[in-house]
Amino acid sequence: MAELDTLDIIVLAAILLGTVAYFTKGKLWGVVKDPYAASLAAANGAKAGKTRNIIEKMEESGKNCIIFYGSQTGTAEDYASRLAKEGKSRYGLETMVADLEDYDYDNLDAIPEDKVVMFVLATYGEGEPTDNAVDFYEFINGDSPQFTQDNEPALGNLNYVAFGLGNNTYEHYNIMVRNVDKALQKLGAHRIGEAGEGDDGAGTMEEDFLAWKDPMWKALAEKMGLEEREAVYEPVFGIVERDTLTAESPEVYLGEPNKTHLDGTPKGPFNAHNPYIAPIAESYELFNVKDRNCLHMEVDISASNLSYQTGDHLAVWPTNPGEEVDRFLNVLGLTEKRKNVISVKALEPTAKVPFPTPTTFDAIVRYHMEICAPVSRQFLATLAPFAPDEASKAEMTKLGGDRDYFHDKINVHHLNIGRVLEIVGKGKKWSNVPFSAFIEGITKLQPRYYSISSSSLEQPKKISITCVVEEQKLPGREDPFRGVSTNYLLALKQKQNGDPNPSPYGLTYEITGPRNRYDGIHVPVHVRHSNFKLPSDPLKPVIMVGPGTGVAPFRGFIRERRKMVENGQAVGKTILFFGCRKSTEDFLYAKEWEEAKQIMGDSLEIVTAFSREGAKKVYVQHRLKERSKEINELLEKKAYFYVCGDAANMAREVNTVLAQIIAQERGVPEAKAEDIVKNMRASNQYQEDVWS
Repeated sequence: MAELDTLDIIVLAAILLGTVAYFTKGKLWGVVKDPYAASLAAANGAKAGKTRNIIEKMEESGKNCIIFYGSQTGTAEDYASRLAKEGKSRYGLETMVADLEDYDYDNLDAIPEDKVVMFVLATYGEGEPTDNAVDFYEFINGDSPQFTQDNEPALGNLNYVAFGLGNNTYEHYNIMVRNVDKALQKLGAHRIGEAGEGDDGAGTMEEDFLAWKDPMWKALAEKMGLEEREAVYEPVFGIVERDTLTAESPEVYLGEPNKTHLDGTPKGPFNAHNPYIAPIAESYELFNVKDRNCLHMEVDISASNLSYQTGDHLAVWPTNPGEEVDRFLNVLGLTEKRKNVISVKALEPTAKVPFPTPTTFDAIVRYHMEICAPVSRQFLATLAPFAPDEASKAEMTKLGGDRDYFHDKINVHHLNIGRVLEIVGKGKKWSNVPFSAFIEGITKLQPRYYSISSSSLEQPKKISITCVVEEQKLPGREDPFRGVSTNYLLALKQKQNGDPNPSPYGLTYEITGPRNRYDGIHVPVHVRHSNFKLPSDPLKPVIMVGPGTGVAPFRGFIRERRKMVENGQAVGKTILFFGCRKSTEDFLYAKEWEEAKQIMGDSLEIVTAFSREGAKKVYVQHRLKERSKEINELLEKKAYFYVCGDAANMAREVNTVLAQIIAQERGVPEAKAEDIVKNMRASNQYQEDVWS
């Protein structure tokens, strides 16, 4: 019996272990790992054990001022960094900059009263929060946000500062900072100084920021008992030369965005931290003129996890032109050291190095810094003490301190930092400037976003974009101001179409990328999803207004409906109002529209406005007004109305004309018609995809 008892025990134990194993599979063992988890962590710079508790972070790092930013293009992040540096150097504050998506917000009620929180918030698109601020915005504007304590009022402890970045050509100008400010005050928080608002639409963002911050600092100093001191530059980053490494060393980053790219095996998910190196399937010129370029470019995403919906945006990660890289390195006296390997380390615990290291001076300047962007007045003032001579120092001090002088000498010419230093120093090298000052003072090179001009129904694995190559002739400047990204794309198009050494307008680019991994021909991209969408009911009429490259998303819309018709599906009336200079020069996709009409019949109509073909200039808004009766009838049938293109002029005028059409056709006052248009916007019946 003893043997039987032992056997029984063994069997029972086996059954018990099997049962436990069955019910714990996937929890305690047999856990299937996300194949992309490591690459995503690497791409996002995730660190094991990183806290999302902002109070813990402030306490462990000894901070008493945190600057949260909501940024889409890097400007708000740049302003947050500038506030942090100024707060520390002028007032001795222990500051830290924080990405809103890195922390939780339910313990804002526990932040001590002797600390201050700053919010630098950009408004994106049609009054939307930036991607990294969505969760915070929804939380703070919720019906009853849940905090960790039972304070009454909930945020009675919180002292805060607010600055917004907006564009007055959009209807919901600076709505992010306004709504957050309102929500914080409703919850009992105490704002210090005025809530500032910068206006990119008027071109005054920088001056608005400078005009706001000085009285803000005065109010904050009074509130917190701070004493101003002479500001002295204190580096946030340390630069260490790595003599044992060369540009050929496998661990040295030469422009790669993260480790998976450095290893040569980039993995998804591909996103704003981790681009996909997409093959360019085809590219061609759309204009029939010699002095202007407009590109149609298609990228292949079939080997990636990327997907898109018609109406989304494609982000292109550009590279700075060789001419400006050379200029920048030369004026700093770094030409001979451009390939030297350096490590960049944060000198204080909450700072983030904005690119991976070890790397080279050349790679940082070429792939990671916005060296072609217009320079800020405040940055010039910080560089004055490092000028090569007294005359240069005096000039930089004047440029930094005199708004009108800076505007006349620098701003109107769109001068970048390299050109300013060349002009002010009269050819002398600015070798005294710590390189860390440029890492801190120049915005990180940002992706550029283009409306996708293809249909995901028709070609789900290929994305097309349509873009004019940017060139601005400016008074008093010898060479035109040229867009970084569009000229880079033009070089890629030239290479693909047979030019072995493309140099559009004399500009050259490292189009083969770090370690030649973009050769073949490739471009780094990711997809940003948009709310700019066709109605879910294909029978709904749509009215589209898109002059110039504003036609891009509407090409996608029309190809989508064309594909539906080819599949035997009925579609509603589809009208495109398209404008350009001349039918023989820049009538984009003219042949395609004819082909689409053959398939879609009367459901598709293209209404054109050629501004330079007659004695009088004719624009899309004029054509719209000529069709007042039909437009109103379609709107009464709940047609969707779309506008894409220039926000400052065209989009604003189209909005005005639409209200005039409604007033005229329905016999209502214009004020009432304007309310109808506003309600259309609120219900997504009126949608815009516009830029300044």
